[in-house]
Amino acid sequence: MATAETAAGVLDPVLAFALVGALGVGGQWIAWRLRLPAIVLMLAAGLIVGPVLGVLDPAAQFGDMLQPMIAIAVAIILFEGGLTLDFHSLSDAAKGVRRLVFIGGPLGWLASACALHFVAGLSWESSAVFGGIMIVTGPTVIAPLLRQAKLSRRPAALLQWEAIVNDPVGALAAVLAFEVVVVLQTATGAGHAVQQLAIGIGIATVLGLAAGWGMATAFKRGWVPEYMKVPVLFVVLLGVFALSDSVLHESGLLAVTLMGIWIANAGLPSFTELYRFKEHATVLLVSGVFILLAAGMSFERLMILDWRALVFVAAVILIARPLPVLIALALTNVPWKERFLVAFTGPRGVVLVAVAGLFGDRLAGLGITDAERIAPLAFVLVAATVVLHGFTLSPFARALGLSAGEKPGVLILGGSRWSVELAKALEKMELPVMIADTNHARLRNARDAGVPTFFGDILSEAAEERVELMAYEKLICASENDPYNTLVATDLAPEFGRENVFQLKRVKQASSRHALPATLGGRALAQELTFMEANAQIAGEHEFRVSTLSEEWRLEQWRKQLPDAIALAELGPGGRLHFLDPGEDPSDREGMKILSIGPARAERKNGDEAKEAKAARVAGQGNAAPVSSKGGPATG
Repeated sequence: MATAETAAGVLDPVLAFALVGALGVGGQWIAWRLRLPAIVLMLAAGLIVGPVLGVLDPAAQFGDMLQPMIAIAVAIILFEGGLTLDFHSLSDAAKGVRRLVFIGGPLGWLASACALHFVAGLSWESSAVFGGIMIVTGPTVIAPLLRQAKLSRRPAALLQWEAIVNDPVGALAAVLAFEVVVVLQTATGAGHAVQQLAIGIGIATVLGLAAGWGMATAFKRGWVPEYMKVPVLFVVLLGVFALSDSVLHESGLLAVTLMGIWIANAGLPSFTELYRFKEHATVLLVSGVFILLAAGMSFERLMILDWRALVFVAAVILIARPLPVLIALALTNVPWKERFLVAFTGPRGVVLVAVAGLFGDRLAGLGITDAERIAPLAFVLVAATVVLHGFTLSPFARALGLSAGEKPGVLILGGSRWSVELAKALEKMELPVMIADTNHARLRNARDAGVPTFFGDILSEAAEERVELMAYEKLICASENDPYNTLVATDLAPEFGRENVFQLKRVKQASSRHALPATLGGRALAQELTFMEANAQIAGEHEFRVSTLSEEWRLEQWRKQLPDAIALAELGPGGRLHFLDPGEDPSDREGMKILSIGPARAERKNGDEAKEAKAARVAGQGNAAPVSSKGGPATG
């Protein structure tokens, strides 16, 4: 195993930066491909290149700049978290969030301090300081977990708001406890410590709110050009954090969080672009900080711990976290299933490790000998909770019925006959489907067919509050209004991912005079039909059909029996829905379901059944072909 000195000679700081970025982003990409918790992979990558192989030693390669780098990264992460806290998203979770912060926070501090003292064996001084830090549940971990687990709206809002709001609260609780320890260990007066704490929190609050108001006002009145908004925001953010932290350590976290919350609720027309850029920056920072903190943990520091560390982690997961949450959410309108999900979901992240290491060193400087155990305890707690919740949150939510969608659903814009028939075919593939339209009358056929609908603008605040967008993986914009389709596809592309947004062909798309840039609108469906062409096809002798390939009935047989059918999408046995590009062939795999469109079968063109089906189609009540359970094309 390589030593720290060897590691420092292997990589210079520039190569080290590149390695951290490659491991962090690469880990997130691999996690996305394999549907694994990204945090777990990043933690493992940091441990492998750090203490295991000795390739990366952050302290040796970055020196005195390591702590400022991590501090600024945490500040940006918390600011971006504040940008997600739109008060409109709270709705019926507002009371639960308030109780989690004002009741659950202090109770969590007390429970954590007791677990540290009686189970881990730390002194009351170390337990009080570290217990305050343990209020933090970690937005750096919660955000990726929520993205993966796709929870229902209210439990997701409770976990997200608690994680972001309690982050600066936990840091300030640790500052308060540390100031008390300083008073007890030195000749510093209690009045002076209280005064310093009050001034620091007051300045942080004023700075954060003032900066948020100032940025919102400047952006609304056009005082900052569009191309400079993000740079100006970054500079102001760093200035607010540095000024506040110079008055009182860790108060900068409070200031930047309040600044983010103010901007999030200011109604800025350019807020979406600002938030998306900050979100991309945060993905890089979260992965980088996780790699650095994991790589910087040495086996020598971890060897300080004994068996009580494992018992302590179990006590936190089973008692110190759930008990305060259940007490805080008692007598609220939050259902018991959601209370249990929130209570037993408490992953810790980079803020806990970073702040715990800082206060551990300060307590050790005051002569408290067991303070050196704080940093390794924090790392073990983060590693255990990240792995536990990373692998169990999704199945736990599904078991409680709190998952927004177990299968990748499809959201269809426009209530035309083509959309209804497509929705019915997708339902036969056992996929969640919803049709949205701004015209109530156009949703009648969908309602008659039993397809879930949303009446209203899918970009409205009402849709944001009532539609579980996380339950849908694909978006098909198929209304009769081409500009509206383009608007919705462009606006929701970052939400769904551009590869998952599709749109019917625009009427004038063939003309270069009317062609739009590739950055606007959605991808083309396999047939590349306009709204009128697609609906005329359904009104004629065409129908959607779902076929299942089997060992005996493969793609070649499907083509022979359905020579005129055009494959639109495929659903693999693993549950991943893939819409085919124009000219792309479906996969020839057993168990693959193929969604296609083609001429109605001969048996339906003849006899009473064909006449009834045609009459139903004319009346807007057409029927999609049923799925064949034995493979091959549907027959009835």
